[in-house]
Amino acid sequence: MPIVVDIDVMLAKRKMSVGELADRVGITPANLAVLKNGRAKAVRLATLEALCEALACQPGDLLRWEPDDDTTGVGVEDSERDAAKN
Repeated sequence: MPIVVDIDVMLAKRKMSVGELADRVGITPANLAVLKNGRAKAVRLATLEALCEALACQPGDLLRWEPDDDTTGVGVEDSERDAAKN
């Protein structure tokens, strides 16, 4: 998955446990673990906002993009739009 979740990094920086963060955010520790371990398919903006508030950070401190081995950096839509211009 190209989107990497770095909650572990922020938890370590804030010296906070998963249970404490889950309590502050209002989600179960199991759901936080799904997000933390990169198994989540989506995250609500309200949850991201609550995570940022609890950890005193920005969304970019929690999420980052890493290309897959087969990712070229250009989406299908981009290449189709570029082809249509020519």
